[in-house]
Amino acid sequence: MTHAKGPARPAFAPRSKLYKGRFGRICPGLTPWVPPGVPLGEIEAHFVAFANAHMTERPGLSPDEANAITDELEAEFSSDIPAGYTYFGQFVDHDITFDPSPLGVTITDPEGLENFRTPRLDLDCVYGTGPGDQPFMYDGAGKFLIGEIPGTGLADLPRNPNGIAIIGDKRNDENAIVSQIQLAFLTAHNTLVDRAVAAGDVNPFMEARRVLTYLYQHCVWNDFIRRICIDAVVDTALQKDKGKDGRVQWQLGLKDVYSWEYNPYMPLEFSVAAYRFGHSMVRNGYQTNFTHNQLKRVPLFNNITSGPGADEPDLRGFRPRTEVTTVQWDWFFDMGNQADFFPQKARKIDTKLANALLFLGENDGDPAHVDNKLAARNLIRGVALELPSGPDVAAKLNVPNAVTLTAEEPAALWYYILKEAEGQGGARLGRLGSTIVAAVFAGLLKGDPRAFVNADPSWTPEDELASGMLTAEDRQDNADWGLPAILRISGQPVSGV
Repeated sequence: MTHAKGPARPAFAPRSKLYKGRFGRICPGLTPWVPPGVPLGEIEAHFVAFANAHMTERPGLSPDEANAITDELEAEFSSDIPAGYTYFGQFVDHDITFDPSPLGVTITDPEGLENFRTPRLDLDCVYGTGPGDQPFMYDGAGKFLIGEIPGTGLADLPRNPNGIAIIGDKRNDENAIVSQIQLAFLTAHNTLVDRAVAAGDVNPFMEARRVLTYLYQHCVWNDFIRRICIDAVVDTALQKDKGKDGRVQWQLGLKDVYSWEYNPYMPLEFSVAAYRFGHSMVRNGYQTNFTHNQLKRVPLFNNITSGPGADEPDLRGFRPRTEVTTVQWDWFFDMGNQADFFPQKARKIDTKLANALLFLGENDGDPAHVDNKLAARNLIRGVALELPSGPDVAAKLNVPNAVTLTAEEPAALWYYILKEAEGQGGARLGRLGSTIVAAVFAGLLKGDPRAFVNADPSWTPEDELASGMLTAEDRQDNADWGLPAILRISGQPVSGV
């Protein structure tokens, strides 16, 4: 996503409850929050200074010092959430929303803020517009084309001669981990096509797509969302009811938080604030695989520009996968590894971001540049899009205010949600963050006529066992058919490569 360098300007997202575009607001009547006493032209500098001083894991480290942060030094920031869910959350984000509008650009058309991704959990970031419209992603028999790391037999995303991934959403090649989640979905689909052919299905492509999409939706709600949100909120947001007549229906329980007239929209309070909790879960680096990298730690970004370490590999994306960056999935998800230190853990959801994220953007290593400071960009974007304050949203949604902000801390909704989670140990989102995130995901599922909660309300993954589209080996010890099941179906490396 690109960001203009000018000051934050008035927002353009409509405030009417009747607005029918793809972006909208949960709390359209609340007053936008701006940092008190800060002139408009100084907002960027104000947030950069705050982020540098207060939102960095270990302020003042050079790039080589940041790369040297060990897992032991990071332990104080670790949660109990397996690290892979950080990047699955990124994958899900790319499936439901894409706003390429530059930060700070004035758009006079009130409907100018466009979500170029369907606000549905429909895997359009994987399937694109389908083999009829994008045949260059497919082999002609309903399977995705798959690339290979030369001379290794290891799969990679299909790429053109310049190394650019040929996939449904280029953002799913942003780093080596999310690119391999994308790859796992491609190869899982291919496996399911083979199973559909074996079962004699008349349209193997569509049957494979249906099963993978249903299983993905099930994973998002029952595996991912339950790890990051408070259980009681999740249980309220979407309820599976069986009537006296035996019919199963799914009911929304937070329609006062998120509702629409005809089709779901993407709330700014979610996309610009609540769902950006994942930025605080990113670690500085990860152990990738035992076969080709032993227990060495690969930095997310190698920011050393010269001298020792400058040529060391990192996990940045938009380039072919290597043996070193190949992910061994039982080091990132709970998939049976017996070592106490695996799977690796995501960072806590809190107000601190990993040092690796200091060096994003065009001017790597310049901490005074807004493009190099993800926290500052998030705060600026909240002001540019006229989001209300965290306390005001909490009051509007009748969520108890559990956050005490100091005089220098911003009341910005994104920061407030991180602070709320931090106050509860950072294990998951607090009440306000959970309410917004769970309400939106429940609404996206219920608002999609093709989602399993509508198209086949009584569906469960077990229904696919009889046809052979899913097998007991896919599930293994994962009682809830979570994301590890899709990784097993994919055939990508689990316990070694």
